[in-house]
Amino acid sequence: MTSSQENNLIIARLFPGENFFEQLKIICFKHNLKTGVVLSGVGQLGDVELGFFKEKGNYLPQKFESPLEVLNISGIVSVNEKNEYDFHLHISLSDEQKNSFGGHFISGIVSVTLEIAILKTDIIIKRKIEEETGLSGLFLN
Repeated sequence: MTSSQENNLIIARLFPGENFFEQLKIICFKHNLKTGVVLSGVGQLGDVELGFFKEKGNYLPQKFESPLEVLNISGIVSVNEKNEYDFHLHISLSDEQKNSFGGHFISGIVSVTLEIAILKTDIIIKRKIEEETGLSGLFLN
């Protein structure tokens, strides 16, 4: 992985075999990110896991082994009360036949390359589990 920051914009590139979320944590730590908006993510991933929320207690994960083209990654990065990074990211992908699909981004390994842009912000975000959905909701001060 390589990354650089100018003003509040972080640009990074991940390389083949790298775990997306492990590298994203390193990027966030390196650039002292507290809250960020993932503006763009493009490249190719394999061993991808996506989720789909149906209802409380019914969250459907699905794995895809074949390499998939990343059309976009977007979402929010924040720091929780344990001083660990929380990622709420969604991803759009396409297969070899150019069929597009996406969902909640759970995991993935870089196949060829992955380029990501993150905007740092000073907005404080807190997440807490919401009773109705069981999901970690976003709350602003």
